[in-house]
Amino acid sequence: MTHHWGYVGAVAAAVLFGLSSTLNKIALADVHPLVVAGLIYFIAGVFLFVVRLSPLHEVILGWLETPTKVEPTMEGRDYVVLLLVAIFGAVVASFLFIYGLSQTTAVNASLLLNMESLFTVLIAFVFLRERGAGKDYFGILLLIFGAVFITTRAEFQSLTLATEFAGNLLIVLACLSWGIDNNLSKLLSKKRDLPHLVALKCLIGGSIVLLSALLLGVSFRIPVLSLPYLFSVGAFSIGFSIVLFMFALREIGSMKTGVIYSTSSLFGAAFAFIVLREPLTVVQIGAGIVMFLGVYFLYKKP
Repeated sequence: MTHHWGYVGAVAAAVLFGLSSTLNKIALADVHPLVVAGLIYFIAGVFLFVVRLSPLHEVILGWLETPTKVEPTMEGRDYVVLLLVAIFGAVVASFLFIYGLSQTTAVNASLLLNMESLFTVLIAFVFLRERGAGKDYFGILLLIFGAVFITTRAEFQSLTLATEFAGNLLIVLACLSWGIDNNLSKLLSKKRDLPHLVALKCLIGGSIVLLSALLLGVSFRIPVLSLPYLFSVGAFSIGFSIVLFMFALREIGSMKTGVIYSTSSLFGAAFAFIVLREPLTVVQIGAGIVMFLGVYFLYKKP
């Protein structure tokens, strides 16, 4: 595969993850948020392990083959990084976000979630020494600007950032945790067997969240009608999405992958419009065009 497949992988990961907001919203009507958070990761891990034992595994590895040098096996330190990735991404961030969301407004949360892309870029810039051309930074600004307007619908008069300080702070810390997860994942992205790597991450993270929910006395009541939504999110919006995200990290780095992944908010709004009949405003459509321009500036050659 050529270099442009890294951009394709990042956008495809964003499409799959964007679908999760609509399906999760349906499941959350009847299932506790902590159970949803843990179960979708656990399902993703089990699903990818099943895929790994099937003939489809070699086909996927063939699709993910690139000119980039890959490492065939995991070493001892890789498992340490993997554990940190699972803890920061699937456990710490999930807890912070869920409890932050319960203490702030949906508009505040939507705006602040865009901090994940910003933290991903900053950490990659400072610690991984990733750099870009002028057009790359312009594309990053367009993507973050578009994501802010898509997620808030420009309803800035509804923001209460000062009064819901504790909840807002928890969401910002969740975004920082996801930013750390994204950059740590870059260290593992050169491994050849990405489905196996992601399966381990999801099983570790999902198991910890589910065990925590059990210790907290959370109800595990899951209606049968919710299972298809949970399975779809786990297998595709989490499992395959993270595999594609890791592939993009390998090919184009944390900085570009992180901001392109923010287009998931655009695809999430589109899926919500199609499936849930939620309104899609002119502001959101305009912001979506701005985001696609941002991806274009990141992709085009200097």
